[in-house]
Amino acid sequence: MAGGTSTLESVVAEAVFSARGVTKVYDMGEVQVHALRGVDLELFAGEMMVLLGPSGSGKSTILNILGGLDRASGGTVLYRGLDITKARDKELTQYRRRHVGFVFQFYNLIPSLTALENVAAVTEIADNPMKPAEALEMVGLGDRMHHFPSQLSGGQQQRVAIARAIAKRPSVLLCDEPTGALDSETGVIVLEAIDRVNKELRAATAVITHNADIAGMADRVVHMSNGHVTTVEQNEKRRSPKDLHW
Repeated sequence: MAGGTSTLESVVAEAVFSARGVTKVYDMGEVQVHALRGVDLELFAGEMMVLLGPSGSGKSTILNILGGLDRASGGTVLYRGLDITKARDKELTQYRRRHVGFVFQFYNLIPSLTALENVAAVTEIADNPMKPAEALEMVGLGDRMHHFPSQLSGGQQQRVAIARAIAKRPSVLLCDEPTGALDSETGVIVLEAIDRVNKELRAATAVITHNADIAGMADRVVHMSNGHVTTVEQNEKRRSPKDLHW
């Protein structure tokens, strides 16, 4: 329509990531492993996306490429219009530091530092961080900030890891099996923290899981198999993590 912006154009303009034809090949001696085989994917501002699929489907590989931890063998990945597949190592380091928060299955906390100090270690190198105590409050650990990792449960340690990831106010939160080492009850608490961060900080959030029940908390569910995106589903309504059971 003349003089206006179409709905499609508005949606595309809000894309934080746009991946096109992304491939990843690992050379294992005489054998080549094709981890990604031409993946097209978008992640939008404020969206909660769940990537679902079995081990070896390519979920972690595409997440690592989006986050600048790995490089694609082919294709393009645009972050707000910037092609990160062409970025130099120093530029990728700055990209990760300024824009991306990571949460992994294992918490990777520094044992000799308190929860507050673990979060503060990230805020010291961020451009516009929130206060470490504020990040811990956001994940429900305001009363445990002076405890060491050994004094915290697995779920509490994972929430410290989430607080560390969000303290730099990332525009993107990438979570790789964040509940994989947790029981269902504890996992729901961790997912509630991720859900709150997504809604309050409006961080574009991608959660990798092999657990189909977790897909209910997403705006969109991306199914992957054998290095391909097989289907993409739009949930009519996001379910609260406390309504998820597995």
